[in-house]
Amino acid sequence: MVCKLPRMALLRMVLLKTAVLVALLTFPPAGAAQGVKVFISADMEGVVGAVTGDQLGPGGFEYQKFREYMTQEVNAAIRGARAAGATEIVVADSHGNGQNLLMDLLPDDILLVRSWPRELGMMHGVDESFDAAILLGYHASTDNSEGVRAHTFSSANYHSVRLNGRVMTEGSVSAAIAGHFGVPVVMVSGDDAAVAEVQGEVGAVEGAVVKWNHGFHSATTVMPERAYALIEEAARRGVERRTEIAPYTPSQPLTLDLRFKNYLPAEVLSYLPSVERTDSHTIRYVGADMVEISRFLQFVGRYTASLSP
Repeated sequence: MVCKLPRMALLRMVLLKTAVLVALLTFPPAGAAQGVKVFISADMEGVVGAVTGDQLGPGGFEYQKFREYMTQEVNAAIRGARAAGATEIVVADSHGNGQNLLMDLLPDDILLVRSWPRELGMMHGVDESFDAAILLGYHASTDNSEGVRAHTFSSANYHSVRLNGRVMTEGSVSAAIAGHFGVPVVMVSGDDAAVAEVQGEVGAVEGAVVKWNHGFHSATTVMPERAYALIEEAARRGVERRTEIAPYTPSQPLTLDLRFKNYLPAEVLSYLPSVERTDSHTIRYVGADMVEISRFLQFVGRYTASLSP
C-alpha cells in the first residue's frame, strides 16, 4: 500500500529541505574546510638560470625561453599551494613590462594581473581576502653588494631605498604591502642573496634557492626541473605554515627615503609639498600606510625614468 502525503505536508517538507540546504551552504558546519586564497607575485631576475639582460627582456636572445621558465616556476608554486589546500590563486606578472608570463601555459582557473601602472605595484591584487602570499623569482636589493641583477625597483635610478631607516628589498616592500592587509608572505624564491635578504628582514619564511650568485651578472644554477621541484615543495610548506608566519608590518607612519644615482630627480621631486629633500641625492616621504607608500613609489617610478641631467 502506498501512503500519499497531503499536498500541504509535501510542500512543507520540500521547503524545509530547501531551507536546510541553504543554511548549510551559507553557514558551513564548525570544522568544515574553508577556501584558502593565495597571491603570487612573480619577478624574473631570480628565475632559474637568469643572469643577464639576454634572458630578461624582449630584446634578449634567450628571453622567450626564459618566459617559459618563469611561467613554469609559477605553475610549480601553484601546484605546491594547491597541495597545501589553496582553492583560489591570483598571480601578478611583476617583471619589466608586466607581460612576461605565457597565459596559455597557466591553469585556466587562476586570475592574472598584467602590465602597468597599478596602485600596489608588484603586489597589485592582494587584499584582506588572501591567506598567504608567495614571491617568485625575486632578487637582492640595490644596497646589497651581492646578488644577480641586484637592484630595488630601478637599477638606473635608485642608489638606496629605506623604510623607517631600514634597507628595503623589493621582497620586503612586497611583504609590507601584503602585511598591510594582514597577509603573510610565506615563501620566496631566487638566488641565495635574495632569499637570505628577505628572510633576514621579513622573518622565517620558506625559501627556494635556485642559483648561487658570483656577482651582478654571474651565478651557478640548478637545472629548470630541479628548480620547479624546489619551488613546489617550498610553496607547499609555506602555505601549510601560513598561520604560523606573522604578516610583516613596519610601524606607522612610514618614512620612505629614496636616494637617487643622479641629483635631478631629488631636485624635481622636492618641489612637491609632501616631499623633503634631505641631501643632494635623497628625498623623504612620510606615508600613513603601505598603500600610500606604494602609490608614491609608483608615481616616482613612472615619472623619474625620463628625467636626465
